[in-house]
Amino acid sequence: MTGKAGCSACRDGRDLPLAITMAFQPIVDLSNRTVFAHEALVRGRGGETAAQVLALIDADRLYAFDQACRVTAIRQAAMLGMPTVLSINFMPNAVYRPEHCLRSTLAAAERAAWPLTRILFEVTEQEKVVDAGHLLEILTTYRARGLLTAIDDFGAGHSGLNLLAEFQPDLVKLDMDLVRGIDRDRPRRVIVDHAARMCTDLGIRIVAEGVETAAEHRALLDLGIVLQQGYLFARPLVEGLPPVAWPAPGGAPERVDASIA
Repeated sequence: MTGKAGCSACRDGRDLPLAITMAFQPIVDLSNRTVFAHEALVRGRGGETAAQVLALIDADRLYAFDQACRVTAIRQAAMLGMPTVLSINFMPNAVYRPEHCLRSTLAAAERAAWPLTRILFEVTEQEKVVDAGHLLEILTTYRARGLLTAIDDFGAGHSGLNLLAEFQPDLVKLDMDLVRGIDRDRPRRVIVDHAARMCTDLGIRIVAEGVETAAEHRALLDLGIVLQQGYLFARPLVEGLPPVAWPAPGGAPERVDASIA
């Protein structure tokens, strides 16, 4: 898609097959019981799930979709008065020129008076990156602008370690399949332990996503992983900031309002 067509589409989203909105899910910091960030997760305004929305996005609409998601997430976060970092997923293959494709993001942040230092861009390891050098250029460009970066679904693909050797993001998010049942699965525990130590040595913060049980939560804490995300704490809330359930030692979760955590 050409830059001119893409930028026109990203302003109003008219090329998209359906209207989109965002659901927000917190990433909690258990070291001080605060909400570190909220991840923006795309939804259809007709109640469509993320999978249903993505199924309607073909290659010709990829750029417009990626840009519309960024702008929508920033606008809604500002309207909600989100007090945390805003985490946005982006598609490397939809970015043809990093600096050019940041224009709508920068404009949306300026309109919303949203600091660039409170935007975290997540790139999934599961997406097949056509050009690794292009991805490095994107991440380097984003960092130069003051944006935070993260590798999502770390451990699910095959390029994570090679990418870390070339570029160290601010955060790495462990794939939920590594987190699932970690309290009773020694191989997963060993792998996550070594991944966490490696990230610490590289100056990268690590997030465990897909945390669903108190046992998984405690096992991850034992490994020193204090940034966690999952249904145990809160389910995504469409156009809202869900309350957080803080696991209480040996007791029922304690709920607090995520907007003031």
